[in-house]
Amino acid sequence: MSQEKFSHAVRSFMFLFAALGIVFMFGFFTQQSWATMSIPWELDRLASIFLASICAAVAFPVLWIARTREYAAISGGAMNLAITFGGFAAFAFLVYAANPRQPVLLFGMFAVVAFMVTLGLLWFGLRHRFRNVQPTPRVVRYAFAFFACVLVLTGGALVLKQPNIFPWPLTPQQSVLYGWIFLGASTYFLYGFARPVWGNAQGQLIGFLAYDLILIFPFFALLMSSEPFLLSNLIFYIAVLVFSGALAAYYLFFKRETRIDFRAANDASRARFDAEN
Repeated sequence: MSQEKFSHAVRSFMFLFAALGIVFMFGFFTQQSWATMSIPWELDRLASIFLASICAAVAFPVLWIARTREYAAISGGAMNLAITFGGFAAFAFLVYAANPRQPVLLFGMFAVVAFMVTLGLLWFGLRHRFRNVQPTPRVVRYAFAFFACVLVLTGGALVLKQPNIFPWPLTPQQSVLYGWIFLGASTYFLYGFARPVWGNAQGQLIGFLAYDLILIFPFFALLMSSEPFLLSNLIFYIAVLVFSGALAAYYLFFKRETRIDFRAANDASRARFDAEN
């Protein structure tokens, strides 16, 4: 298979992957049984909403990368998912060894397959150079470093099942799964800090904005509710969501030098299509 055909196949897979992520985003957010049953442990309303935000944070950057063909930007996201799925697999097999249940085994096997796929995507992304090499604004770059530090500390504590990390109580299984999600995400932002070009940072901000939009309203609703939660943790999470969301929205939609130019993207995509055909 030629390089051009292989890239086209990967791009088609990315569109399919993004569409599947968006479907699961809606499934988790509305607590559809077909979505929640994909996780072999208990999921309450807040856990389902959190997983919906993760699906959004993954799906929309993948969709944007496939749309713009900024293939080098796959690398950071692939590192993220490889660590997450690798952690999922290890945890699932440890749980299965202690208490064999078929849903846990199937979850672990799926995580292994996903881990291998993300390694392939990492290999593919590292073979490409960034198209948009405009420097990442300094504020964004150092915000990525801050997010990475917070995610490492939070993710590590969750994997170790430390209590009182989230605004609400977590089951031990939720704690470990969330921890691996956060540890994976930390590498995404570390990669954004290490490779400070806008072709890299743009997808990360899109993911963060999608994540924020899913969580911000349920978190504010929780702040107003009478449900038990840790107020200081909830306020900290809301502050991070507001800051990251405002940062992403400003640089993606308002700052002239970095905002998304949909017309230019459409023109570039049409030109590439004409060149290939």
